[in-house]
This record gives sequence, C-alpha cells and structure tokens, in this order.
Amino acid sequence: MVEERAYWLAWSQINGVGPVLLGRLQQHFDTLQEAWKVSITQLQDVEGFGYRLAGAVAAARSQIHPEQLLEQHSAKNPHFWTPADTDYPRLLREIPTAPPVLYYRGQVQLQENQAIKPTIAIVGTREPTDYGKRWTRKISTALAKQGFTVVSGMAAGIDTEAHRGCLEAGGRTLAVLGTGVDLIYPPRNRELYEQIQQQGLVLSEYPAGTQPNRAHFPQRNRIIAGLSRAVLVMEAPSKSGALITAYQANDFCRDVYVLPGRLDDRQSIGCLGLLHRGAQVILNEGHLLELLGATVPQLEPELAEVLRALASEPTPFDAIVQQAGLAAGAVSSALLQLELLGLVSQLPGMQYRKC
Repeated sequence: MVEERAYWLAWSQINGVGPVLLGRLQQHFDTLQEAWKVSITQLQDVEGFGYRLAGAVAAARSQIHPEQLLEQHSAKNPHFWTPADTDYPRLLREIPTAPPVLYYRGQVQLQENQAIKPTIAIVGTREPTDYGKRWTRKISTALAKQGFTVVSGMAAGIDTEAHRGCLEAGGRTLAVLGTGVDLIYPPRNRELYEQIQQQGLVLSEYPAGTQPNRAHFPQRNRIIAGLSRAVLVMEAPSKSGALITAYQANDFCRDVYVLPGRLDDRQSIGCLGLLHRGAQVILNEGHLLELLGATVPQLEPELAEVLRALASEPTPFDAIVQQAGLAAGAVSSALLQLELLGLVSQLPGMQYRKC
C-alpha cells in the first residue's frame, strides 16, 4: 500500500490527469503503480488519453520519482490520505471525482471514515438573514445531540453558524477548505478553526501553503457532498455555491433537504428552486431527524457490512462478497433484506447498487 500511495501522489502532480482519468487508469491497469510504467501506446488504450495527453504524461513521468516525491511531500504535508489508504473516507471513495490526495488536521475517527458514524452537510449563503442563522444553529445543535457529524466549508455565514452550533452542543464537525489546511480563510474564523481541530477535522485536497482561489471553492463543494449522507441547504440565492453542492449531492445519490423561505426573500430563491425540483422540505428539527432516521437505519452488523461494501455505482456480486468478507450465501441473504428495506437495488448481471 505504501508503494501505491506514492503513485497516487505522483499521478496527482501531472497536469490534465484528474480524478476521473485516475479512476480509469486504475480500472484498466489494476494499480496506478503499474499504470506509471506503461508506454504511450498503452496509455492511449484508456478512454480520455489521446496522443497529446499521453505524450505529456510520459514527459512529466520522466521528471518525477514517486517514492522520493512521497518522502519530500510528507515533510511539508505530514497528514494526508490517498484512496490506497484504508483510512480514506469510504463515502468519499464512492464518488467518481474523489480527490487523489486528501489532507487533514485534527482528530481522526475511524468510525466516521468507515461510514459507520452518520455525516450530514449543512451549506448556504455567506450573507444569511437572522432567520437563516437561527435555524442553522437550531438544526446543527439538534444533529450534534443525536450523534451526527456536521460537515461544512468554514465560510462566512451559514457554514460558520453550522460549525458553531455543532461545537457548542459538544458535537463533531468537519470543515472542507478551498485552501491548504494550514491556512485560515476567512481570517476572522481563526478561533473557529482551532475549535474544529479539537472536536473534528479540517480537510482539503490542496497541499499546505495553497492560497484562496475563486476556482477552488466550487471544487471543494463536491467533497462536502461526497463526505455526507445528506445535504441540508439553509439559505441560498439563485446563484450560490450551496446550489452547486446540492446538485452534486443529487448526482452522488445523496438526499437533499431544504429550509423553506419567503417568496420575496432573495436569499431563499435558490432554496425554493430546489424544492420545486424535488428536494425534501425541513419543517422543524424533529421532522428533519425523523427523515434522517429513515436514511440511516440501525442495521444488524451483517447487513451494515454488506451495505458498506456497496457504492452508488453498480457493483458485481463477487466484488461485494470480497469487500464484505462474508460467505456468498450470507451476502445473498443480506442483499435481499436490503432490497426489501429499499436501500439496495439489483441490476442485470448480478450487480447491485445503493439506492
């Protein structure tokens, strides 16, 4: 795994090769270490690698020594995961654009990374109304008291209120940044940043020293959605990063819940649009907790293990058996029960996926 970790890092340094292409490389060659060695002609057998990109990859590879890069990179970035690491968040691993490198600071909880402890994202505008702030605090507090981990982006506004409400209730929270994990943005959230490290994690796909960049924040929204079982949008105008998170959550088969607002309130227009598209409405804290209880059922250990072995993408039966570490008969029985619960759907060719 150490060797494969070095190659995830090395491939992440090559321009033009993003998460989707890395996934195709791994699928085609089994490991990224093996993909590193192949010829330009072999690279072109992978969808998305034309002659020009394959040539650029070959030139870049000649300048990078993966093991040496890992050693040097770790000196400045001591804490990070790649998909080769068992601690890499399981829910995030499911999405097609999972970051090849995920940096972190704070308190690691393996239950959370293995998708056993439920994680819920709360997002919204940087300029919330008093109504939005009040309900964000109430809901994040209620979630924390029920044992949910709250995920947000540590931005001004709704994000800040979500983190603070959770922390004040003694809960655990994750902040996904658009900078390196060593930088605080916005600067006025320094105290919040320190508190999050004590009661949760600060996460980023960008290495130490990465400064704020407008392009980074929409990108980090997919990580917020990918880390979470559901996304709550509290307030959002018609053009809002929170809407990007909601759309990505929908693409990743996550549930989206929305705090309703007034028709004449600019900060609620985006929320009303989500409701029109089929998002679920939040009526109060109890109603939300009841809905979330339906999305995170208390399953028997064997059922939970089989469910964790599944992704939102179709997964062959044999792969589920291998991932779950159970007998084929036990897996077959568990899949049938999960289907009856509406948590799993069967596809042609003995393939299954999470609903």
